[in-house]
Amino acid sequence: MPALTQLGSRIRDLRRRAGLSQAELAGDGLSASYVSLLEAGKRRPSDEVLRELAEKLRCDPDYLLQCLDEDPGESLELELKFAELSMVSGDSETALEAFETAAERAREAGLTALLARAEWGTARSLENLGRLEPAARKYEALLRLPSRDRGKVLDLSVVVALCRCLRELGDLGRGIEVAEKALAELRELGIVPTVEGIELMSTLVGLYAERGDLYTAEALAQQAIDTAAQVDDRRAVGAAYWNAGLVAHRNGHYEQAETFVERALAMYAEGDNERAVARLQTAYAAVLLHLEPPQPAAARDLLTQAQSTLEQLGSVVDTAYVLMNRASADLQLGDVQGALTHAKASLEHLGSEHRLQTARTLLILASAHFRLGEDAEARRIRETAALHLEASGATRQSAFAWAELAESLSSTGDTDGALRAYRQSLLRMGHRSSPLAEPLPETSQH
Repeated sequence: MPALTQLGSRIRDLRRRAGLSQAELAGDGLSASYVSLLEAGKRRPSDEVLRELAEKLRCDPDYLLQCLDEDPGESLELELKFAELSMVSGDSETALEAFETAAERAREAGLTALLARAEWGTARSLENLGRLEPAARKYEALLRLPSRDRGKVLDLSVVVALCRCLRELGDLGRGIEVAEKALAELRELGIVPTVEGIELMSTLVGLYAERGDLYTAEALAQQAIDTAAQVDDRRAVGAAYWNAGLVAHRNGHYEQAETFVERALAMYAEGDNERAVARLQTAYAAVLLHLEPPQPAAARDLLTQAQSTLEQLGSVVDTAYVLMNRASADLQLGDVQGALTHAKASLEHLGSEHRLQTARTLLILASAHFRLGEDAEARRIRETAALHLEASGATRQSAFAWAELAESLSSTGDTDGALRAYRQSLLRMGHRSSPLAEPLPETSQH
């Protein structure tokens, strides 16, 4: 019997013989839920805690302490499996607590491989909870570990996760730098295409698309699809089509985007990754909203399905994406109040770290205010969104945001403001004033 399971069994038996409830055994120093986890074999207490429990249970402390004399790696494995199961089931708070406890114990015991595994789980839990900056720092730290200490942690998986965080944080330049470096190392080594390698390429496609470098993104997306055909893995092919759909969507090729996303859905639907399917449903809904003519009712139905799944299994960002697209669908259906509600809920999920997604949601919120005749508030929100996009390096998206602001100002008769906003849009698209448009210098009279 594993050490922690045996310890939990002994505590439970002694507590019942003493006629105590879990809350009574916990007393003032512990919580009843912690005692419950101890009895389930899901927590490793300190020696001091065990001595206090032994005193309450009126038993010899060694009767409990001897359970922990076994190989610490065995109990750590159990703790990590519990943490990983919690994360898969969508309970990221419990997973985070369990991973952090396991990391502390692994560090004390000098078990470097298990420490890396616990830190990897900690980083993923932080990301799922929307705490992107500490998650990114954890991923960076994992990449700095010597390869012998990484254990089962895959380098490429960490790179992909780090780039995903950097993308959401709005640090597109850094994300592209990290992904390009890893991809160059793979090519230099001549490694046969792998699932992780294709996911890295697909992640890089998304970063270029966000930055507005659609030519590079499109070429890389096709390369990812071609490479995925060499790998017998539907997840890899699905990832390649997923991001190819993103690029087609950014390019305004909505029918092509629909085809790519449908293919990705078909690939993922045959697996058991409910979260991935729900995220693709969200992406498909976004495409439906931009078709000609748009299909907001069908998009809303897809988003309702996706939201139900992602609220249980997804991350904070996943749910925010659904809510943002719900707001967009509401606007197209004429439900302005629904759009306001869903956009504000999306922003509440995002907090302050998700700069790119926050900017996109602000643009939808601005449109809702504009529909209500609240022009000043709409302009203020649009300008804030444009500045967020610009700071993230998403110049193309920033240009569109400034153009929307210009149209809004023009519709209210503010011609000077509209011209200034249009100029900002042109600058973000790379336009510079011609020198011929500037006054010529005066000719010297001497």
